[in-house]
Amino acid sequence: MGGFIGIDLGTTNSVVAFLDGDKPTVIVNEEGGRTTPSVVLYRSGGEVIVGELARRQLVLNPSSTISSVKRFIGRRLDEIEEPAKQVHYKLVEDYENDRVLIDLAWRKFSPEEVSAEILKKLHKYAEDYLSQPIEQAVLTIPAYFNDSQRNATKTAGEKAGLDVIRIVNEPTAAALAYGLNKDKAEKIAVFDFGGGTFDISILEINGNLFEVKSTNGDTFLGGDNIDHAIFEFIRAEIQKETGIDIIGDMKAVQRVREAAEKAKCELSMIQSTTISLPFITSDEEGPKHFSRDLTREEFIGLSMPILERLIPPCRNALEDAGLTPADIDQILLVGGSTRIPKVQEMAAEFFGKAPRKDINPDEVVAMGAAIQAAVVTGAIQEVLLLDVTPLSLGIELADDVSSTLIPRNSSIPTTALKKFTTVVDNQKNVFIHVLQGERKRASQNRSLGHFRLTEIAQAPQGVPEIEVKFNIDANGILNVSATDLTSGMQKTARIESYRAVKTDDTERHIEEAASKQEEDKRYLENLHKKEFARRTFNAVSLFIKENEIDLETADVSGMQEILLSLETAIEENDFAAMEQWSRTLIDIGDRYGDRFRKYKITF
Repeated sequence: MGGFIGIDLGTTNSVVAFLDGDKPTVIVNEEGGRTTPSVVLYRSGGEVIVGELARRQLVLNPSSTISSVKRFIGRRLDEIEEPAKQVHYKLVEDYENDRVLIDLAWRKFSPEEVSAEILKKLHKYAEDYLSQPIEQAVLTIPAYFNDSQRNATKTAGEKAGLDVIRIVNEPTAAALAYGLNKDKAEKIAVFDFGGGTFDISILEINGNLFEVKSTNGDTFLGGDNIDHAIFEFIRAEIQKETGIDIIGDMKAVQRVREAAEKAKCELSMIQSTTISLPFITSDEEGPKHFSRDLTREEFIGLSMPILERLIPPCRNALEDAGLTPADIDQILLVGGSTRIPKVQEMAAEFFGKAPRKDINPDEVVAMGAAIQAAVVTGAIQEVLLLDVTPLSLGIELADDVSSTLIPRNSSIPTTALKKFTTVVDNQKNVFIHVLQGERKRASQNRSLGHFRLTEIAQAPQGVPEIEVKFNIDANGILNVSATDLTSGMQKTARIESYRAVKTDDTERHIEEAASKQEEDKRYLENLHKKEFARRTFNAVSLFIKENEIDLETADVSGMQEILLSLETAIEENDFAAMEQWSRTLIDIGDRYGDRFRKYKITF
């Protein structure tokens, strides 16, 4: 059996670590660095270059160099419209596999393939450093990665030749690295603001028991967004000064992108920096140069529309955990973007206490992944980690209703069972549509996938029992099965990807669910009225058919006339009329006592 490692596969940089005795240790790369740029260069002849050497080619050879690929792993093109505008390469849809592809003109690559090249490099660093084969790895992901992104990350690891023994959320890994062997009880907030994503997780640590109480975040909020804001500012300043828009010059664009990132890093440490871009463009008069000072104050002004999005997820995470800022004992800052002073200031202001600064935000996630690898392989046995699922999971019922099986922030691994039935007589098939989200209306939630259960034992509506089982494994990956309990027919599906429904970031999804709560409540109330009206219509129609000879002629004609009005109300979704005509029919039927009562029990 080979060794094991933990890998933080980051948007901007990646890190690999191992457990040295009982201490997690970061492995240096071939340039002597502790972090490796998540950049891949594809050269002619099949040569692949990863890391710092590839990053240096972003300006010289942008058409063959890929960065920030993590933002697109496990995604469809219609889910990433805005982030796609912020990269220098072209993204296209792979309709056959329901995912995005990176088009380098001479070949298309999936984000999993590109990510696998980064993982291969880190794998090699580890084997060279430890002088032994490495077979097993724990990979980290943002806590708000959906099921498709989790599966895609695992696939990337497998393509890199690794046995991915666990996928762990980045904030959880950071908490492991912080809290291992501390032998104390604390409630902590892990504020994880990286290159491409933002997560906030609330954990309770008691000795070596780590329990995630809640998680929240935004998978399209990171340092890349700030880079893009500075890029657009510099681009506008160049156009103002020269009259030329550099957007059509790929090399100039990449130079400005690099200058924007450099300015962000420098202004996180000093009050002013100079953006100097000689020969940035040219016209018939010759080359044009650009130079401009940028102050921290200007930097904050450009960044604030982005940074303001950090606070609502923090507020929601605390609310889901049933806590207040005063209940939090420690705030851990994770991810390179937390080096921005304004970010630290905002975290301190929200939680009412200064964040800890004694952990390395770039390395702590990989170190936690190494600890989790030791736990999974049995090298460490006294640690127990209880993570959660970020959003509710359920299925679609008739009339666009969503039924939740696993509520959000449920501890994983977990299993949930629920029984459903058919909606028409002698129904042969059931379509299982799996959803993720907080809305009561199925169409307003995320579509995770669907499958069909066939050969159901024929019976009247409401008689068959269909048992739906949801199982989320320790990696947060969902498996769904449906069983007809009469015939024993079963269908199982591993939910691999999102389909059809466009994905917004999860924070906005939760906020929308809260704001639409009354609207969803009215929708369900109206559905109940409609279903009651349908059942009343069917029951009264059958009552007349089977008992007409014994009923008052005036009652029969009256009920038949009302049935026509009720049918029209159902077709036109006139809920007030449905309620009125249903009650009138029941009042007439009640005059016939027990004879009507046996029909009445059906609704």
